[in-house]
Amino acid sequence: MNKSVFVWKALVLLLLVFSFSCAPSAERLKNEEMAITVRNLGEKYMIEKNYPKAIKELTRAEQLNPKDPITQHYMGLAFRSSAKTTRNPSSQNHFLALAVKHYKKALDLNPDYSIARNNLGNVYMDQKKWDEAIACYETVTKDLVYTTPYFPLSNLGWAYYNKKDYGLAEKYYLDALNLEPRFLLAMLGLGRTYIASGRTSDAIGVLEKAAEAYPQTPEIYLDLAEAYKASKDNRKALASYRKVIELSPKSVLAFKANKGIKKLNQ
Repeated sequence: MNKSVFVWKALVLLLLVFSFSCAPSAERLKNEEMAITVRNLGEKYMIEKNYPKAIKELTRAEQLNPKDPITQHYMGLAFRSSAKTTRNPSSQNHFLALAVKHYKKALDLNPDYSIARNNLGNVYMDQKKWDEAIACYETVTKDLVYTTPYFPLSNLGWAYYNKKDYGLAEKYYLDALNLEPRFLLAMLGLGRTYIASGRTSDAIGVLEKAAEAYPQTPEIYLDLAEAYKASKDNRKALASYRKVIELSPKSVLAFKANKGIKKLNQ
């Protein structure tokens, strides 16, 4: 046999062996398909706020395909949601730690997964780890294809607000509102920042705009009441507290509004 022909055939054989060894097995492909189905079921339970069942199905999906960053992201969401539904501090800390673990796994699998990074920052906020949260949000703001950049900007505002750096908090809230002028979280955050820094007239201006845009949102009126109270306008403060109770009569917000009314009437 011609030597060059022999070498060519040998190379073709090696390429075929390499291709077959690299191709995913039928079982692996089947597991990945099943994992998507199970993950979708877990997502359905998330929507229904049935977090124990969501975690159960997402754990199954993880076992079927441990390299799926989307499953890891959903597990982070499920554990953070579980933390918010428990009053047990130990359980809450445990769930938050698991949320961090799964968000980090998602990012190990896909470092460009900005939604997971933003949500990891949110868990750090829950844990009062302001600097870790800021690092996450700052990274997300550099992602030019992130579809809702006003979220991490507003989150940066909230992080700096909690650090009592009201100057930077104002900056990031304004940056968020420059991109999305009706973004409620940023409007509320900016109002609270102005109240905390003694700029009550600015706070009232922002919060009255928020109330005009979202007239059925009780949180706005609770913050407005605080701003009016700080500016010594007790009549408007009382009216705002009563609006909270009207909109959400059996809520924690209504309880706070009733306390505010009692203090004003003393």
